[in-house]
Amino acid sequence: MGARRDARRVIRPKPGAQLMMRDAILRITAACGVAAAVAAPAGGGDWPEWGGGPAKNMVSGETGLPVEFSSGELLGDSNDIDPGTAKNCRWVVTLGSESYGTPTIAEGLVLVGTNNESPRNEGILGDRGILMAFDEKTGAFRWQLAVPKLPEGEDLDWGHVGICSSALMHGGFGYILTNRGEVACLDLDGLADGNEGMTGEGKYMAGPDGKAVAPGPTDADIVWVYDMRSELGVVPHNITSSSAAMLDGRIFTSTSNGVDGQHEKMVAPEAPCLIALDAKSGKLAGQEAAGIGARTFHCNWSSPSLGTCKGKAAVFFGGGDGFLYAFGASAGEDGVLPELWRYDANPKEYRTEDDGSAREYGTHKGPSEIIGTPVFADGKVYVTIGQDPESGDGVGMLSCVDAGTGKPLWTFREISRSLSTPAVVDGLVYVADFAGQIHCLDAASGEVQWGHDTLSRIWGSTLVADGKIYIGTEDGEVIILKTGRELKELGTVGFDAPVYSSPVAANGTLYVQTQTHLYAFEKK
Repeated sequence: MGARRDARRVIRPKPGAQLMMRDAILRITAACGVAAAVAAPAGGGDWPEWGGGPAKNMVSGETGLPVEFSSGELLGDSNDIDPGTAKNCRWVVTLGSESYGTPTIAEGLVLVGTNNESPRNEGILGDRGILMAFDEKTGAFRWQLAVPKLPEGEDLDWGHVGICSSALMHGGFGYILTNRGEVACLDLDGLADGNEGMTGEGKYMAGPDGKAVAPGPTDADIVWVYDMRSELGVVPHNITSSSAAMLDGRIFTSTSNGVDGQHEKMVAPEAPCLIALDAKSGKLAGQEAAGIGARTFHCNWSSPSLGTCKGKAAVFFGGGDGFLYAFGASAGEDGVLPELWRYDANPKEYRTEDDGSAREYGTHKGPSEIIGTPVFADGKVYVTIGQDPESGDGVGMLSCVDAGTGKPLWTFREISRSLSTPAVVDGLVYVADFAGQIHCLDAASGEVQWGHDTLSRIWGSTLVADGKIYIGTEDGEVIILKTGRELKELGTVGFDAPVYSSPVAANGTLYVQTQTHLYAFEKK
């Protein structure tokens, strides 16, 4: 873990910021065939998908979450941690050596992506993408999905990063994007209760030697797999990473279509970057045809959110070209999701030099794609721009866009590039940037309320729950702040590995995932 840093810098409000937003947290449900906005449950509950719900707002209704907790001590020479030495810890489990996807919790299970450096199946060794399922109450291991690496190598499937996506759980099934450019539907009971759907799990798990693995009760029960590479010609860049949203029996997801290994061109510019699949059959139910692939800077890693546009269901998607899109949720007869509007999330000066020539991507003042997830709240969409962490710092922007028209209501440029998804609640917007700043913006008046410098990189997103803001850092710290218009620090908890994922809360429990372990904390 990086050195602990005790000094904190407060960024004071700057006058004149133009903001326009009302305080609300919305979720999307199906009502009479039309997506309708409803308030998030006040009592919290499950966290069944990235962002907690289809609107992808990083806000939980949980209460009684701990401020004081700790990482605990290793058991002997193992990588396992003794939960009895970790304060307010109900359970802790060992993951692989790299874990990026944020956990999701529903139907008594916790699903989390990682790699295979802590193998649960002695017959499946070597580099794999792994989705692990644990019992929500006890942390007991239930089953895993083991996904071989792509033979093309790190241009498409980077070594040891595992499964980077967060799973969507709904109606006894889980939906996950694998490291192989696939969308997989899984029976949440695993193979312990018999085989549903496909019967070739052993062949699917085969390693580089092609030898099938005998599946057992602790392996995943695969219902169907949709291969975006073979079906759509998609070519992922480095890793497939996105998380799905569901509406009316369809799941919507990015394809991770990206540039070649030399970062020189799009390999498949005509391939779709956003698709819809039938949740039961896995068949293609729609795709975008807005030309995102041809304009993509690097890759399409953002996750879609769901909301409404002029009273009708809409899918909001942050493109790899730096545009925020709204698509109709139902494809036409041609199979295309209709484009409702697009908004350039980069100001003109990020895209062009003073002489009118194009600014180079990857430079400090150059344009960015959208990696964080757009958040739909109270008829508006909030979105940041950012780049692969390897690009370092650079200019960023947070935009608030009218969901009906695609017109910007306000923008905030005192933010660096961001990988993060905002949280919108009680008239305030909380959002982090890659440089390590946490920003609080007034949703009604437009003034910056405060900023907080964590003095570390931030890959994840702010979780707002129980009057608190939780955020993890690359230095292996979880920063805890009080919600509201005045900055108040509540605590800093150090861990022995970076925290690249986002804290989440479900059913009275705070989940913190480091690169190597997943903790379930509760106030005792």
